[in-house]
Amino acid sequence: MHWWEWLIDTAGVVLLLALGYGAGLIVRRRFLARDGGTFEMSHRIRVDRPGRGWALGLGRYSGEQLEWFRVFSLSPRPKARWARSDLTFDRQRPAEGDELTSLFPDHLVIVCKGPGGPVEMAMSGSSLTGFQAWLEARPPGTDWNRRRGTTH
Repeated sequence: MHWWEWLIDTAGVVLLLALGYGAGLIVRRRFLARDGGTFEMSHRIRVDRPGRGWALGLGRYSGEQLEWFRVFSLSPRPKARWARSDLTFDRQRPAEGDELTSLFPDHLVIVCKGPGGPVEMAMSGSSLTGFQAWLEARPPGTDWNRRRGTTH
């Protein structure tokens, strides 16, 4: 077999793998969105450098948890989860600097307080409205004063 035949065979295999990966991403996204409640949401994984450390993803409400999935992963399991009772909305701000190229267009940066410290996410304004409603819609019997650190 000549070298150019090996080159064509290799290019064909690489093309098939790329098409398979793309098809896998489409099928996975459909699978995740089958029950609704999914939206574009980025998560800041690393906080060592300002404006850096963002990963694109999808958010999904699953009962009392918010699940986050990486966009370019084939795994059906969430990469991160936050319980509704553990998150408290802190503030929002527009994306700035390097974040403008790292995040989806028109997404706002959201900072929440979690059990392990601040949790930074980015989502659209309409997704933020849904997120805040989800946070406030705690089940009956929730002790609101305990969440704020006050007592009667």
